[in-house]
Amino acid sequence: MTEDTDQDRGWRGSPDLWLNAAYEMLIDKGVDGVKIMPLATALNLSRTSFYWFFKDRKQLLSALLDRWEATTTAPLIAATDAYAATKSEAMLNVLATFIGPDGLDARLEYAVRNWAQQDANTMARVQAADAARLGALRALLERWGHTPDDADVRARTIYLVQIGYISMQSDEDISLRISRVPSYVEIYTDNRPTDGEMARFCAQIGTGTAALKHA
Repeated sequence: MTEDTDQDRGWRGSPDLWLNAAYEMLIDKGVDGVKIMPLATALNLSRTSFYWFFKDRKQLLSALLDRWEATTTAPLIAATDAYAATKSEAMLNVLATFIGPDGLDARLEYAVRNWAQQDANTMARVQAADAARLGALRALLERWGHTPDDADVRARTIYLVQIGYISMQSDEDISLRISRVPSYVEIYTDNRPTDGEMARFCAQIGTGTAALKHA
């Protein structure tokens, strides 16, 4: 008598289990690799189990895009609304979403942007997200006294540089990147962060302050 497997017992997984597996497959192989049978094989589940949770592959891909928005656009917009005592601190809140481990999901951002190159509907969602993110950055800068035109240029400078890190898959050492943050903040806002603000920023992203000696 052979040992029962999860399939034999009728276990079908869960929506999150299938979605997590699809997430990893999207990261590793791109959207063309996100297919039902390979997912079932990876999970050691039957192909039919998938249909208990998702109508079809299209619905699964839509759920992946929902996750992308929740783990990229949402934290960035939240950071633009976070409390800050100074303009420098406000910008550090934004940069923490691009640098900190609990911020924007850079791997998923990269994968979705690649996906958008071959799918018009995904591209439309990416463009809508870009517009929302830029709008939030402009609003932050305007609240801190920048004119609309100036805020627009600065917002684009912030966003295109930080997304560039992701799109280029930069392997810049984290200490070097942090050491450049004060200069970035000064370029973006005209204000250089204080040592205390940088210390709090480093604590926020879970790293030490040793890199600041190079700033």
